[in-house]
Amino acid sequence: MLVVAHTGRQDSLDAAVAVSRQLVAAGVSPVMKPDEYADVAAQAPDLTSIEVLGDVIGIEELELVIVLGGDGTILRSAEMVRGSTAPLLGVNLGHVGFLAESERDTLAETVDRAVAGDYLVEERMTLSVRVKVASEVVYETWALNEATVEKASRERMLEVVIEVDGRPLSSFGCDGVVMSTPTGSTAYAFSAGGPIVWPGVDAMLLVPLSPHALFGRPLVIGPDSVFAVEVLERTQGTGVLWCDGRRTHDLPPGARVVVRRSAVPVRLARLHQGPFTDRLVGKFNLPTNGWRGPANREGAPV
Repeated sequence: MLVVAHTGRQDSLDAAVAVSRQLVAAGVSPVMKPDEYADVAAQAPDLTSIEVLGDVIGIEELELVIVLGGDGTILRSAEMVRGSTAPLLGVNLGHVGFLAESERDTLAETVDRAVAGDYLVEERMTLSVRVKVASEVVYETWALNEATVEKASRERMLEVVIEVDGRPLSSFGCDGVVMSTPTGSTAYAFSAGGPIVWPGVDAMLLVPLSPHALFGRPLVIGPDSVFAVEVLERTQGTGVLWCDGRRTHDLPPGARVVVRRSAVPVRLARLHQGPFTDRLVGKFNLPTNGWRGPANREGAPV
């Protein structure tokens, strides 16, 4: 099992050591990235059973990825094992931790359930992202949360035209455009005023960032449709593409970013099967005072 942690933080390093000890005691080989292994080995030199990812163990041999951190660490882990079938099990050591499945105070129980295989696997849609310049594909990547076209200079507005399924919809100046999965609807797209989309909905979102337009509303389209954002030639400056805040590419005037559903999902290990509504309430600390539940009158549905 791959253990991923932000070992530059002491609490995360302590958690990585504790998880590794528990895995070894259960007869499971913990695996770590070389730099993270070096930090763990410096703190716990007796942990000699840790394998180093890429030396002998490849991502195709992983059974599970235990992620210790916030959503950023989970996104980094998804990038590390892209193409592997190993699901990600997140333990939140950050702030909101929307993608995480458990908290720091249940770490030992989480590892016990991981070792026992006591979890379900949920597949989340990802985005396939291409950048084209003069009809030539110059960059390809993917995203779990969102692909964002942004202005590269603070003082310059980005002039774009947005398309759906090869047809132009609108053009305007803006700070950028967020194209998101349902998973990412609680991330950047949420901050930009987009709708929250339940994970079970097959859809993609587009949310303009500060559009200078009468029509600059968020859009929700089907999973087989295709978004495109073109940086117009009249843009005074350049744009930049960011995917999950991790992978980036410069966008000169005339560049087109094409986003569609990827055939490769991200797999998340789930310990709890509660409704997504409860997750929203818990993570955002939403007020539910006064709720009495559905009426249960005789003969009426609950």
